[in-house]
Amino acid sequence: MSNPLRTLTRAIRWPKPAVLIPVVAGLYVALIILLPALEVVAGAFAKGLQPFLDNFGNEDLRSAVLLTLRCTLIAVPANTIFGLAAATAIARRQFPGKALLLSVIDLPFSISPVVVGLMLVLLYSPTNGVFADVINSLGWKIIFSWPGMALATIIVTFPFMAREVIPLLEEEGWEQEEAARTLGASSWQVFWKVTLPSVRWAVLYGLILTTARALGEFGAVSVVSGNIAGQTQTLPLFVEDAYKQYDTELAYGAALVLAVWPWCRCC
Repeated sequence: MSNPLRTLTRAIRWPKPAVLIPVVAGLYVALIILLPALEVVAGAFAKGLQPFLDNFGNEDLRSAVLLTLRCTLIAVPANTIFGLAAATAIARRQFPGKALLLSVIDLPFSISPVVVGLMLVLLYSPTNGVFADVINSLGWKIIFSWPGMALATIIVTFPFMAREVIPLLEEEGWEQEEAARTLGASSWQVFWKVTLPSVRWAVLYGLILTTARALGEFGAVSVVSGNIAGQTQTLPLFVEDAYKQYDTELAYGAALVLAVWPWCRCC
């Protein structure tokens, strides 16, 4: 019984790995990413272009877009500056606590965003928070307001820039930087004219990842925002709320804006 089966198996022309692997990868990407993305596009334009454009007259949508933009414009520059500084220090220096700093940078990867939001509530809640007395005495409002949402966005986008730049800096070495210093360049000149140009593509990719994560953050922001329409509702929260209210065209339109926005900002 085994001989005919073995003969049949040998007779079958199996595709070569060089052909099979790209086909399987392409099918996987199409099934997991392209089909859902095309469904969002189809849903956004299901009734035509004009109804899609009319969605932007919704006051809650415009408020969600502006609030999302505010949090993103705070988080992306902050984490870009920190990421470049941390990456330069880690790749070019030896100092006590270097391993601890790397662990702290990677921490948002291992913690659920919902837990991040809960941590912020436990720290900055005006009633039972650790810093409640300080916050109340200063008259600040962090939780259920945009400062808490911006802080949550900063935390969840914390690692992306540093993690993109560190490997490239370590691979590049510091020979060019040492040569520039030997020729009399200052530290700032070395950074702007030697270090930064050598990692510009990693910085660009880090910017795209940070921006996309900031725009799409849901879990941490939903905990600290209160999700009040027109006040503390970001674009991802707005998409969920519109879909739950069966306003599918509005939800799909907002989701399409959310999907293409990071690339429009970074291109």
